Amino acid sequence: MVSRISFLQGLTYACINFLLQSISTEQAKRFTKFRERKGLIDKDVVRTDRSLPFYDGDDNPNVNILRDILLTYSFYNFDLGYCQGMSDLLSPILFVMEDESESFWLFVALMERLGPNFNRDQNGMHTQLFALSKLVELLDSPLHNYFKQNECLNYFFCFRWVLIQFKREFEYEKTMRLWEVLWTHYLSEHLHLYVCVAILKRYRNKIMGEQMDFDTLLKFINELSGRIDLDAILRDAEALCICAGENGAACIPPGTPPSLPVDNGLLYSQQDDDVL
Repeated sequence: MVSRISFLQGLTYACINFLLQSISTEQAKRFTKFRERKGLIDKDVVRTDRSLPFYDGDDNPNVNILRDILLTYSFYNFDLGYCQGMSDLLSPILFVMEDESESFWLFVALMERLGPNFNRDQNGMHTQLFALSKLVELLDSPLHNYFKQNECLNYFFCFRWVLIQFKREFEYEKTMRLWEVLWTHYLSEHLHLYVCVAILKRYRNKIMGEQMDFDTLLKFINELSGRIDLDAILRDAEALCICAGENGAACIPPGTPPSLPVDNGLLYSQQDDDVL
């Protein structure tokens, strides 16, 4: 049964991919969505993890596979399409699996949970950032009050962390280790929010001591990339999750990603190159 399912999945992927690859230049001129999505994907894949040997160099076949999977997915899930950040989520999957079809279907399964991060109205992101604010209020009220006084309660400075699961905050190997922990749903399926709280608490004295406003805080958070101690943060996040207990779970609305969504809502393709 497993081999038959795998065969059918592989065949499905191959058929969709073949149809897209067979679109001629003339046909593409009359297919606006195809041109738009292919253009966005082409732009992103050439700057995704290119410092890694797996994706390094001109005409790298793995970069081409990354492009093909993303383009195929954008038409497999036509309403969602392609959004900036998806290449970051797919890249480690392809690196680990080294198989085009299996990587595609794993990405499909991942996007069942993280797809709401890319909703047109950003409801999936707003829900998570709202839950994060409630967790900070529960677990570190002085820091919460500081953010409130400085009009930082939207927590948009954590947007990148949540959108792509800290992909750009750690080295590649550490990112994969972090994802392995998060995706086990150990302690909580929303452990990534406790990771956010743990990082903010670790730097709270600096944030409050230097009286950071939103713009300064955003710059500071972005510059933490590559400087966060993953082991220490995971220990802190697990301790915070245990400490919060049922009160912490109550801070997170039902259906908050990465829960399996009941309704995907309105979706969009992100076209702003400066979001991440």
